[in-house]
Amino acid sequence: MPLFGSTFSPKKTPPRKSASLSNLHNLDRSTREVELGLDYGTPTMNLAGQSLKFENGQWIAETGISGGVDRREAQRLRRRRETSLSLNGLLFFFQLSETTAESHLMEKELDELKSVSRRRK
Repeated sequence: MPLFGSTFSPKKTPPRKSASLSNLHNLDRSTREVELGLDYGTPTMNLAGQSLKFENGQWIAETGISGGVDRREAQRLRRRRETSLSLNGLLFFFQLSETTAESHLMEKELDELKSVSRRRK
């Protein structure tokens, strides 16, 4: 027997509201886009006063100038950078080759000096 009255019984949850009465989910995609306005156009953004739009997977400046440099200049700088990187790689390769050749010459000279030293003993 409970001490202060009846046993615990929670309130019943209210019934859920009925589903939407709209029939838009029955429409085909093109009609739904027209009705709901799902055609947003190209995404655009403004960074540091520069307006950019997203086209073909890349952000492109709407004015044709990106960060104060036009596209042709940017492409020229990109090609120059790639050329510099490849030349830097070649320079490293030649320096490594030169160092290796010098090392082999020193080892050969050291072996010759050791053999001359052995003959004298």
